Amino acid sequence: MTARPVIIDCDPGQDDAIMLLLSMASPDELDILGITTVAGNVPLALTSRNARILCDLAGKQDIGVYAGCSRPLVRTLVTAEEVHGKTGIDGIEITEPATPLESRHAVDFIVETLSAAGDNAITLLPIGPLTNIAAALIKAPGIAGKIREIVLMGGAMREGGNTTPSAEFNIYVDPHAADVVFRCGRPIVVMGLDVTHQVLTTQARLKRIQDLGNPVAQAAHNMLAFFDRHDVQKYGSDGAPLHDPCTTAYLLKPELFKTKACNLQVEIHSELTMGHTAVDFWHVTDRPKNVKWVYDVDSDGFFDLLTEKLGRY
Repeated sequence: MTARPVIIDCDPGQDDAIMLLLSMASPDELDILGITTVAGNVPLALTSRNARILCDLAGKQDIGVYAGCSRPLVRTLVTAEEVHGKTGIDGIEITEPATPLESRHAVDFIVETLSAAGDNAITLLPIGPLTNIAAALIKAPGIAGKIREIVLMGGAMREGGNTTPSAEFNIYVDPHAADVVFRCGRPIVVMGLDVTHQVLTTQARLKRIQDLGNPVAQAAHNMLAFFDRHDVQKYGSDGAPLHDPCTTAYLLKPELFKTKACNLQVEIHSELTMGHTAVDFWHVTDRPKNVKWVYDVDSDGFFDLLTEKLGRY
C-alpha cells in the first residue's frame, strides 16, 4: 500500500497532540509532507512550539513544522487555555524543542506544496481554526484541484456548541475561514461534536494507554489525564471527548465511522449564532451536498486503533 500524502494543520492542544502521535505512528498509511500551525487553542508561538515538541517525542524531527496565521481572517483571536492549560499541552514537561521551526510561512508551504503536486494528490487534515487553509485558497485558488480530500475537525449539529450555544470552537474562532473552505468545491469530511462526543477517554481507556509502558504512551496518558479534568466537569461525562484524532482514524480505518452526504453552511453574519454550522442532514433544502457529515463511530474500535498505534513507539 502506498502511503497517502497529507498535510496536517493544527493548534496543539492535547487532542491535537494525540492526533499527531497517531499520525506519526502510521508511516505505512500516511506520508506527512509537513505540519502547519495556526493560532487557536493557544497563540501561534505556543502551537508552533508544541508541534515541534511532539515531533521530538515521536522521534520525527525530519518532518517540517511551519508557523502560519497568528489571528483569524476577520475577527479577534479567541483561545482556550481554560481547557488546555497555559502551555496548550499541560500534562507533560515543556522543553525547548530540537525539531527546528521552518522559515517558510505555513500558507506559502501549503500553496507551494499543492502547486507542485498532481491533481487530486494531497489530503489536508485541519484540526484547528481553518485560517491557514482558507488563506492558501484565497492566495492561490488554483490549488483547490490538487486537494484529494479535506478531513477536518469542526462544527456541530445535534450536540450544539461547545464555545457558544451555537458554535464549536474551531469554527467559531474563524468562521470566515471556515466559510471559504466549505465553499472550495473539494471533497470534505467533517468530524463535528456529534461524533467526537462519542469518543470518550474513560479511565479504563486511559489505563490501557498507560499500561503500554513506553514514553510516548505515558506522555499521551498524562496529557489526556489533564485534558479530562475540564470536560468531565463541563459535560458530567466519564472522560473527555477526543476530538482531533478522529480525522486520522478515519483515514486509517474509515469503516469505524458512519457518514452522510449533506450541505453545510457557516453563519458569518449573526453575532448570536456566529460560527454555527447549519447541516442539512435531512435534505430539506435543494442546496448542493458539499460535505460528508460524520455522525457515528465505533468508539471501542477507535480506542483499539489508538492503543495499538501508540504501542508501536
